[in-house]
Amino acid sequence: MKYFAKLGLNSKVVGFTHIHDSDAPTEEIGIAYLNKLHSYPFWKEYKRDGSIRKNGAARGMTYDEARDAFIPPKPYPSWTLNETTCLWEAPVAYPDDDKSYTWNEETTSWDEIELSE
Repeated sequence: MKYFAKLGLNSKVVGFTHIHDSDAPTEEIGIAYLNKLHSYPFWKEYKRDGSIRKNGAARGMTYDEARDAFIPPKPYPSWTLNETTCLWEAPVAYPDDDKSYTWNEETTSWDEIELSE
C-alpha cells in the first residue's frame, strides 16, 4: 500500500487515502491516479513510520516543501523546530525521572503532574 496525504490551503494536511502499489509505482504516478480519481491535484506520499518526509502525516500538519517534511503545528511559542526530525522541541528537556509533566509556557519549564491516589 502507498499512503497519500491530501493537502489543502497552505499545504495543510486535510485528509488521507491509500492506494495499491500497482496504482502508484512512483509518487508522480500515484498523484496522477488520485487526481483522476478525486479530481483533486494536491497530494504527497508519506510512510506511517516517517521513513520518507521525516514524519507520518496527520490532520493539521503542514507539508514543508523546502524541508520535504510533514511538520506538526507548533505547540508553544517558546518551542523550536528540530531541523533533523522536523518536530518541535521545548527549550528545556523533558525530565528523565519516570514522573509525569506538563509544559508551562509562562515559566518555560516542566510542571510535575500530581497524581492523586
